Amino acid sequence: MKTLLVALAVAVLGAGCKKKEEAKPQVVPAMPAEEIKRSEDACKIYVERVCTCATTVPAAVKSCELARALPDAVRIALEVSGSPDSKPDIVQQSLASVRKTAKECIEQTAKLPALGCP
Repeated sequence: MKTLLVALAVAVLGAGCKKKEEAKPQVVPAMPAEEIKRSEDACKIYVERVCTCATTVPAAVKSCELARALPDAVRIALEVSGSPDSKPDIVQQSLASVRKTAKECIEQTAKLPALGCP
């Protein structure tokens, strides 16, 4: 019985002392250049269109003010994702932010005719 307890104690202690397997650094694929260009263009076009419209349609003035931050949001997220100091989870979040912002720019551009913008 004593031998069994000693063996069990050694097994438990030995299991706790095993080397932890080092996690391989997660590699996040870079955003393709075409997607970057499309995202930047989508927000640039939206800003141009909504701010041009705001000169004649008062309902678009607030949208123009808010839209000016969108190209910067894309740029900053791309800079963060490209930084060598960014961890994989931050890179993924930054790329998701770029995609979300571009989607918003496209959707808002599609809504401009409802505001009375050409």
